[in-house]
Amino acid sequence: MGVYTKTLKVVQDDLDDLEHVNNVRYVQWMQDIAKEHWKAKAPKELVEETVWVVLTHHITYKNAAKLDDEIVLKTYIEKSRGAISTRVVEMFNKETDQLLVKAKTEWCLLNSKTLKPMRIAAEIVSVFVQNP
Repeated sequence: MGVYTKTLKVVQDDLDDLEHVNNVRYVQWMQDIAKEHWKAKAPKELVEETVWVVLTHHITYKNAAKLDDEIVLKTYIEKSRGAISTRVVEMFNKETDQLLVKAKTEWCLLNSKTLKPMRIAAEIVSVFVQNP
């Protein structure tokens, strides 16, 4: 319940022309950790019956990450209402605990067969929503 965390190490393919982690890579990591969190915590039948789609991303880049940095990614659901869930992702330099990126993404829950929005059930809220 609550915060889901993972650690990764920056590799050469993550870097841009300035030798910093590319902004596109941060977005990929945001999507990856959201998907991992969902699959790790959601009941199997919900994973099979639903799909999440992104409505908006708001990303604040605070500091740069570089080759071989270890990054701690933390994610949690800030709130949910109707079919919309707001997920926060924060990324920190593991060595310095310096905040690198903070992002909020609005996700919409869809029925996987009809692709129509569906209300986020109480069972989902009870597993995921927490005020960190």
